[in-house]
Amino acid sequence: METFLKLTNISKSYPSPEGEEKVDVFGEVNLEIPKGSSAAIVGPSGSGKSTLLNLIGTLDKPDGGEVYVDGRPTGKFTEVEASEFRNQSIGFIFQSHHLLPQCTVMENVMVPALAGFSNLTEKELQKRAKELLDKVGLSHRVNHRPAEISGGEKQRVAVARALINQPDLLLADEPTGALDKMNSEKLIELLVELNQALALTLLMVTHSPEIASQMKTTYLMEEGKLTDF
Repeated sequence: METFLKLTNISKSYPSPEGEEKVDVFGEVNLEIPKGSSAAIVGPSGSGKSTLLNLIGTLDKPDGGEVYVDGRPTGKFTEVEASEFRNQSIGFIFQSHHLLPQCTVMENVMVPALAGFSNLTEKELQKRAKELLDKVGLSHRVNHRPAEISGGEKQRVAVARALINQPDLLLADEPTGALDKMNSEKLIELLVELNQALALTLLMVTHSPEIASQMKTTYLMEEGKLTDF
């Protein structure tokens, strides 16, 4: 299968609190994920899972190595190019939904398409937002505000928002971390369904081996190394 996401010899470190020596997060991380596949990264807290996801999503830059998304070396992007790429090609789902409390569910879903990179008309955008909310089972919540819906529903709104610009890559960072068992299972079922139905490439970070097992491939991040799980 065609490789969609490729990491070659990725390394990352941060200054120590004292500012004297750097603290290595990981080094020489290599990864290949086929187009339309799904993968999970598990590992203990502080192992660098979320840091790696941020590098893939162009929210941060590696100290060494290169991230390729659909053959494009993202480390070569200017800040503007990275912003446009992030907005149009990558969907993000975080542990916290980060919904805007003053906006309706519909408006929250449309936010990424209002960032200046989308070519959709307002009518097209509203139509797509409604279709996505229907797909995640929230067509009856279109005009509600975040305070008026449940935690599980808020996270499904976040999924719809991540898909509004039709990204090729979906990055999920502990998406079930704030949910109970029932809502966690529903959310993972939804992500698996979307991965298959939309041919999205899905990469998830999770503490749960049970959740990770529902992805096609699982990796372990531990002691600065990424290995097969």
